[in-house]
Amino acid sequence: MAIAEVTVIPIGTATTSLSAYVADMQKVLANQPGISYELTSMSTIIEGQLEDVWKAIAALHEAPFLSGAQRVSTSVKMDDRRDKASSSSQKLQSVRAKLQ
Repeated sequence: MAIAEVTVIPIGTATTSLSAYVADMQKVLANQPGISYELTSMSTIIEGQLEDVWKAIAALHEAPFLSGAQRVSTSVKMDDRRDKASSSSQKLQSVRAKLQ
């Protein structure tokens, strides 16, 4: 399973507030099959099969253009582990176990 951290930044918008764009992008993700996702204060975490994650990232990148942005910068950090099952929650549990 692939885990991606995605940050999409609309550029050339009428205001410095981006929360409306973020809300629109979360709606886009709700319609993407085969993934789970979590909004954080600075990015969105997407989990799923690699092909589904890439499709979701492409849809996220396109969303601000559909909402009027003239330029979009998208950053992606990917963890694609294939030796055993992995998830965001599993990764966090592993670290928390080592803190005890």
